[in-house]
Amino acid sequence: MSKPKHILVIRLSAMGDVAMLVPVLSAFTGQYPGVKITVLTREFFAPFFKHLPTVEVFYANLKAEHKGILGVYKLAKSLKNLQIDAVADCHNVLRSKLLKFFLGGIHCVQLDKGRAEKKALTTGNIFKQLKTTHQRYADVFEKLGYPIDFSKVQFPQPAALNQKINDIIKTNVKPCIAIAPFAAHEGKMYPWEQMLQVIETLSKNYYILLFGGGKKEADLLETAALKFENVINLAGKLSLSEEIDVISNCKLMLAMDSGNGHMAAMLGIKVMTIWGVTHPYSGFAPFNQPEPHQILPDKNKYPLIPTSVYGNKYPEGYKDVAGSILPKSIIDKVYSVLNR
Repeated sequence: MSKPKHILVIRLSAMGDVAMLVPVLSAFTGQYPGVKITVLTREFFAPFFKHLPTVEVFYANLKAEHKGILGVYKLAKSLKNLQIDAVADCHNVLRSKLLKFFLGGIHCVQLDKGRAEKKALTTGNIFKQLKTTHQRYADVFEKLGYPIDFSKVQFPQPAALNQKINDIIKTNVKPCIAIAPFAAHEGKMYPWEQMLQVIETLSKNYYILLFGGGKKEADLLETAALKFENVINLAGKLSLSEEIDVISNCKLMLAMDSGNGHMAAMLGIKVMTIWGVTHPYSGFAPFNQPEPHQILPDKNKYPLIPTSVYGNKYPEGYKDVAGSILPKSIIDKVYSVLNR
């Protein structure tokens, strides 16, 4: 079988997983410029790929026209018009399997999520570094005949900021640090009162830009911005594309084990990640970040870590494990990385 010249890449969600696909595709397009890549994802995530000019994005509207079995069938009919040679299923869920069935006859390779190894890790049967998600994505392309060399990743230059952004943040004041203090599950989050100590100290030497999601998070971030000088809350004020532009201009991103860290990493920004009940060994550390950038609780005190892959499961006494990391420890590590 000849190598495919047009590959459909499926990754519909979640934010962090889509962001982790970006450096893989950057390396791919750098190595194989003659191969066409179309990414099937949600329209919301399209800005992730804007610095990859040869990558096209096809939107899946999973809440309307592509909802349910009939919707997936309609999606498959539309995709057939693209003359795809192969499918790289980097999601491997029921919906993507159904889509591949409706595409019929097109060569498909799907992601190996490594569920057995991850279960062994979270149940304490093993404690070792598992294959990274980035490498698992790369394995899909290798099965299609395209091994990926991660040294070929090209990160974008810092983006020019529009007037709206410059009116909100004054980037000429001090170098910027991005901080995203929230995550999908409490088991992965650093306690807010301790994070305030981190923000206050760092704001004395750096301009702090706060990122978050929903209204409750935005309200908390706004209280921090009002409390301290050199701190700006960006939650709810910018589009995703504008947030990406801002992050590309930051010196460093401090985040939980969450999508924001992966967004910064795909741009080549230094990322420091605070971990709670999850662990980098599961393969979800941000791309190209050295081990010292991962800030971990003391495993001697919390031997059951990691208790889950996603941070949604933890035994009694482990919910606030991230809080066992002292603010001073985080601050010192941030300064160490920035001064290196």
